[in-house]
Amino acid sequence: MINKAILVGRLGADPEVRYTPDGAMVTNFRIATDEQWKDKSGEKVQKTEWHKIVTFGKLAEICGKYLVKGKLVYLEGRIQTKAWDDKEGVKRYTTEIVASNMQMLDSKGQKGADASSEEPPLPHPGVDGPLPEEDVPF
Repeated sequence: MINKAILVGRLGADPEVRYTPDGAMVTNFRIATDEQWKDKSGEKVQKTEWHKIVTFGKLAEICGKYLVKGKLVYLEGRIQTKAWDDKEGVKRYTTEIVASNMQMLDSKGQKGADASSEEPPLPHPGVDGPLPEEDVPF
């Protein structure tokens, strides 16, 4: 069986860094992925999906040191759902991606989406936006 998620998105905030009782580093952060299309009336519609990401060990150290709000990243990992009971005894769930691989996609020297003094990276069809209609595989 396979449990694999691949995401390309931008960080919504700087990673939160913490440590396990045995001293291993853990980072938590959220990334946003966007989807755009035209509705039946021809109006452009955009939907943003937020994903919780967690990293451990060496990857957590790299993420904690180099990732910042607005940074464009490629992530691979597995989907994990956690369950707990809240203060009222109601069962709650959260789903996160436990990342095993990360690549920074912004140009060298670019600090993230808020870096106003630098040119934004060129969009990659299918990664930063929708595929042109003639490239859609169906």
